[in-house]
Amino acid sequence: SRHRSIESFTMMSLAQYLRLVDKISDGISLGLLAIAGVSLLVGGIGIMNIMLVTVSERTRDIGIRLALGAGRRDILLQFLMEAAILSLLGGGLGLGLGVVLPWYIGFLNGVQVPVSLASVAVAFSVSLGVGTFFGIYPARKAANMNLVDSLSHE
Repeated sequence: SRHRSIESFTMMSLAQYLRLVDKISDGISLGLLAIAGVSLLVGGIGIMNIMLVTVSERTRDIGIRLALGAGRRDILLQFLMEAAILSLLGGGLGLGLGVVLPWYIGFLNGVQVPVSLASVAVAFSVSLGVGTFFGIYPARKAANMNLVDSLSHE
C-alpha cells in the first residue's frame, strides 16, 4: 500500500544468483585460459628465437660435428635436448614461484593454500612440451645444414 505498485519490486531466488556466479566464474576462467595460452605462445617463440640464435652462432661447430661423422639425427636430438632443458629451467623457475608464492601469501594471511601435485605435474609437462615443440624448427634447421657451407662459415 505504501508503494502502490508491485512493479517496483524484484524477486530473485538463490538459484538465479548461483547461475550468475557460475557465468562470472566461467568468464574469468576463460580469460585466464586465454592469458595462459598467450603466455605459452610468447614463451615458445622466445625459446625458438634463442635456439635460432644458438644455431646461427654454432654453425661452424655443427659443421665440425657433421664432418666427424655425427648424423643429422644426432644434431637434431642435440638441439631438441637443449630446447627441452631451456624450457625445463624456465618451467622450474615458474613452478618454484607458483608453489612458493601461494604458500607465502597463505602464511602471511594465516590461511593454508593447498598446491596439488597434479597441477605441478601438468605445469612441468606443458613446459617441456612447449619447449620441445618450439625447438623443432631450429633443431631441423641445424640438422639440415650443408656441411661445406657450415664449415666455411665465419
